[in-house]
Amino acid sequence: MVVEAKLTEATTRNLGNFSGLDVPDDTLLRACVHCGMCLPSCPTYRLTGQEASSPRGRLWMMRAVADGRLELLDPSFDEQMYQCLNCRACEAVCPSGVHYGPLVEASRAQLEQHRPRPVWQRAARRAGLAWPFADIRRLRTMVNALRLYQRSGLAKVARRLGILQALRLADLEAMLPPISAAPLVAGKERWELRDAEHSAHLFNGCVMSTVFPEVNRATGRVLALNRYAVDVPTGQQCCGALHVHSGMMEEARVLARRNIEAFETTADEPIVVNAAGCGAALKEYDFLLKDDPDYAERARRFTARVRDITELLAAHPLEQPRQPVNRTVTFQEPCHLAHAQRISVQPRSLLGQVEGLRLVEMRESSLCCGSAGIYNVIRRRMADDLGDRKVKHALATGADEIVTANPGCAMQLRTSLRRSGATLPVRHIVEVLDEAYGGLDAHRTLVKEANEKGEQRRSD
Repeated sequence: MVVEAKLTEATTRNLGNFSGLDVPDDTLLRACVHCGMCLPSCPTYRLTGQEASSPRGRLWMMRAVADGRLELLDPSFDEQMYQCLNCRACEAVCPSGVHYGPLVEASRAQLEQHRPRPVWQRAARRAGLAWPFADIRRLRTMVNALRLYQRSGLAKVARRLGILQALRLADLEAMLPPISAAPLVAGKERWELRDAEHSAHLFNGCVMSTVFPEVNRATGRVLALNRYAVDVPTGQQCCGALHVHSGMMEEARVLARRNIEAFETTADEPIVVNAAGCGAALKEYDFLLKDDPDYAERARRFTARVRDITELLAAHPLEQPRQPVNRTVTFQEPCHLAHAQRISVQPRSLLGQVEGLRLVEMRESSLCCGSAGIYNVIRRRMADDLGDRKVKHALATGADEIVTANPGCAMQLRTSLRRSGATLPVRHIVEVLDEAYGGLDAHRTLVKEANEKGEQRRSD
């Protein structure tokens, strides 16, 4: 492609043992003064107590590779770049403002470019990441098959016969929630009441639109009740976060360009996201495509429009929820909401406006739960330790349920809760708000009333 040729010409360079595309930015690397303020906030350092497992230690290794003092393919460098959860907690506390995320992502991209992977690993990455997420229709087909598998009783048979254990899929299957609703297909649904004052466009997402489609629908209803007309533009794809985190930068850029094109026909109105990881990725398209002459400016315009659902709702007076929700909840902060997007006050403010709801803070609410994209699949032991730690703190609050704002966190928490023997439900914050507004039944009633008033006006 012409675009890719231009991008290659613009970004191919050398820095010590880094070379080719996606070389870590030397200016960003030099910003670290090795003060150590990041150490207490780093999940892997908290678990291991090892300097190498801290942001400061990893930045020292990146600098050593850039200076030619450490080989790019040194096993210790590979280990630390992938042991990192890329939770961005270090960025939130760094006094020098080090933009750590793009550095570790570029380092992974360098490893993927230059190290020889076994054939089976390349095939697994293509089958698990490149192929299904390159086209949302493929993922939708896979999830529809999974929904049939769950509802038909085949899942129970497979567990009883030990098939999942034999294929080493038991733990992966345990992470998935029951999938009861049909996927939300872009262009097929919209939400609008008579008195809409604003417009917004929902980023459908890959996992959110297929595994958690009812959260997307609840998002549309909540926004409609807050005077937004909401649609789901066609042509959008996966945000590319999983690819960026896995060092698959070119695949991520392809997805980014397609998403930019999908939303360019929707003026300058907000692009609403209800998955923290997606929101962080979308807000960094300008960095991902900064060297692309055809998309750099378009990416900047796109990122300026992206808003997390809690960010958007908290920016205006909230329509008063209609019914009380008499429960005690605790809020688990997704890393890419609290650290990457710096959104922490807004979710709590929204929960505080629901009558009857009592919010009890858990310890280490913003410490990573261990999900981190596919981290809980490829690094199970450390992910389980972090998930169990988070669940222990959640249970200690005595809350009736855990509220979060990211699908990966929800699946990770459910897995750790199951392992602990607890039955605490995990819900997205939008589901709580939707319940307070009366859910689907209330929305249908309001739409019917609005239509009847419109008919009455026309007849008069």
